[in-house]
Amino acid sequence: MIEQQQSLWSFMSEQSDKLLNQTLQHVGLTFISLLLAIAIGLPLGVFIARKRKLSGGVLGLAGVLQTIPSIALLGFMIPFLGIGAKPAIVALLIYALLPIIRNTYTGIIGIDKHIIEAAKALGMSKTQILFRVELPLAMPVILAGIRTATVINVGVATLASYIAAGGLGEFIFGGISLNNTNMILAGAIPAALLAIILDFLLSLIQKLDFKKLRKVLYVFPVAILVLSGFYILSSAYGSVLTAGFTPEFMGRQDGDLGLKSVYGLKIHTIVISDAVMYKAAYAKELDVISGYSTDGRLKAFDLRILKDDKGIFPPYYAAPIVREIALKKFPDLENVLNLLAGKITDSIMTDLNYKTDYLHQTPERVAKDFLVKMGLYKESRNGNAGLIRIGSKIFGEQYVLAEMYSMLIKGNTDYNVTTKTGLGGTKICFDALMNDQIDFYPEYTGTGLLVLLQPDPKLSKEIAHDKDRTYDYVSSEFQKKFKIKWLKPIGFNNSYALMMRQKQSAKLHVNTITDLKNYLDKN
Repeated sequence: MIEQQQSLWSFMSEQSDKLLNQTLQHVGLTFISLLLAIAIGLPLGVFIARKRKLSGGVLGLAGVLQTIPSIALLGFMIPFLGIGAKPAIVALLIYALLPIIRNTYTGIIGIDKHIIEAAKALGMSKTQILFRVELPLAMPVILAGIRTATVINVGVATLASYIAAGGLGEFIFGGISLNNTNMILAGAIPAALLAIILDFLLSLIQKLDFKKLRKVLYVFPVAILVLSGFYILSSAYGSVLTAGFTPEFMGRQDGDLGLKSVYGLKIHTIVISDAVMYKAAYAKELDVISGYSTDGRLKAFDLRILKDDKGIFPPYYAAPIVREIALKKFPDLENVLNLLAGKITDSIMTDLNYKTDYLHQTPERVAKDFLVKMGLYKESRNGNAGLIRIGSKIFGEQYVLAEMYSMLIKGNTDYNVTTKTGLGGTKICFDALMNDQIDFYPEYTGTGLLVLLQPDPKLSKEIAHDKDRTYDYVSSEFQKKFKIKWLKPIGFNNSYALMMRQKQSAKLHVNTITDLKNYLDKN
């Protein structure tokens, strides 16, 4: 336990600059959205306290918005606001509205009517009653709503990294993708501490008497503006081009680490989910992205792969990895899964991905069409000899492969199948496999080597550029360490690649990663 603590603090110390920057971004996102939520929610709460017939509709709408899953809400914002801070701030604003509106409304209508009548008898106007009587008396309840909204925003802001808005979510999702517990904790611990500290400070403010509270309230908006400014300061950059890299790419030697160590590439980088990365490049919000060599969106969005002239992106095999216990439990499983071995080339996989990613054909349809074309499709036997659980990561290629394997099993055996697709990154899929939640999923030998096994860097460098040696090594080590078997490779290689828009690449004369590095150095 002590060693784990030491390694965590060592990691946090090494990443202190980045951790500080992401914490400032997180604070900035939280308080920009909170300031806007107060500016909208407080007057709206006062308004429905005056017009109580409207209170049900307004609070109901705010409640409905609160129930929308945060990932879905962020995704919904992208077509209208693009990626980055704007959609994240709007989403956080929406989540903060309900507690502020509701508590403002509740605080005001809860004031004793006799107090309001006394104020009127003294000749106070409606405005004077609001600012001198209602708001002071309702302030503890209002602050409780702001306190709740702040804690909600700190938590939801971790998801902002999915759409390139920064924050502590970059560490959390990077750690999930890279099977790195220290990275997860480096993002989760500061986020939790931030929520606890802010909640505690607001609880102290909430307990002040009104005279002291009034002084604090004069400073409160200024403090929020200053904290909001952290996002602007921490997000400032001077690079002429902007790159969007996935969390997993950021932490891999065949990724951002290799770009820095081998090429010396210095480019302003934002972390983004691959679900929106390609569209962001197409919309000219990103100049360079980390893609996959077989991705169908290359064709869809007119992107060009920059030649890896120093070879940091080695070729890897894709293959199913299966628990040995599952192979014993289901004797026909290995032969059925190997029906797909060697059947899908790079160009075929690119075309299949294009159909799902751009033509929006369902993975089921794409999988069935391919199997029919290859003479591998058979109608389901509707067997009940046992249930096989198939997992997949959260991108189109994996969904298609999972469906192919499902159809092959149903058509060639008496086993039944359930699919658990979209499990997230490498860590989630592999943990599900190790914890007997799934029986197999498609994996890549390079990921098995660099993310899951993480051997000595010298050994990794020695074998990584030979896909056969990499396959033999991971196959042997997985069997020894995890009791997991790599089946025969499917046939295609899906390695990382740097991409630019075709027109931009031609305009800047950037055809290789070295060209990109030289262009950035000159500009």
